[in-house]
Amino acid sequence: MDEVDRNFLKLFNGVKLLRKLKGKKVMFVGDSLSLNQWQSLTCMLHVAAPQALYTLHTKDGLSTFTFPEYDVSLKFIRNAFLVDIKVEGRGRVLRLDSIGTGKIWRGFNLLIFNSWHWWLHTGRKQHWDWIAYGNNTVKDMDRLVAYKKALNTWAKWIDSNIDPTKTRVFFQGVSPDHGRSTADNCGGRTRPLKRPGSPHPAEVVLENVLRGMGKTVHLLNVTRISQVRIDGHPSVYGHGGHRDMDCSHWCLSGVPDIWNQFLYYMLIH
Repeated sequence: MDEVDRNFLKLFNGVKLLRKLKGKKVMFVGDSLSLNQWQSLTCMLHVAAPQALYTLHTKDGLSTFTFPEYDVSLKFIRNAFLVDIKVEGRGRVLRLDSIGTGKIWRGFNLLIFNSWHWWLHTGRKQHWDWIAYGNNTVKDMDRLVAYKKALNTWAKWIDSNIDPTKTRVFFQGVSPDHGRSTADNCGGRTRPLKRPGSPHPAEVVLENVLRGMGKTVHLLNVTRISQVRIDGHPSVYGHGGHRDMDCSHWCLSGVPDIWNQFLYYMLIH
């Protein structure tokens, strides 16, 4: 998003966005970083229109925030990998070439996807026992390779099922994790870094997949601007406390508000 006029990013107009989205359905699909952005946007819109009534409810894993006055609904559904995880006789199988949940994504005017954070988990936090693609089943593989295969499956689904005259599709870029090493974790950080790091490997994979698609998917390129915000995480104030500092998610208000300013710019520009 280097081409964005930085002054424009200060001009977020929540009421204008609500009016633009009037009568439309919005869905965020992804992991807890997608939840971070969804929560941020609902708060920004509520602050912009504090007198507008709203409803919030969650059922069967689907969270819905609605502004009845504007006939706008913003939904979030958790799907960390975008492709399927199926429980079979041998255990939980991550199927890199299968999207059975895609039917839930139909009928929306605006879709914002994300995926990456959970691809790196191992041990108890790993959500699968096996990885399958085509006729191959393995216990593990290079996670970047698996991520690329899953993104290609998602891209084929979008190309085959989305009508761009009715639905705009965005992909939240890779949100950096500042807790992968002791040297650069977020504990006690109160200032941003002076410069972003090198391009994130998953960011490169994502950009290559999006470039190869037949349908237009807009990248919310949040990676570099988020890389410098080592000070923006919950840190010891997250659920893990001092023992398991949260250097992955973001405080609200905070960095996800900037992501939504990008989204706002791209929607009304």
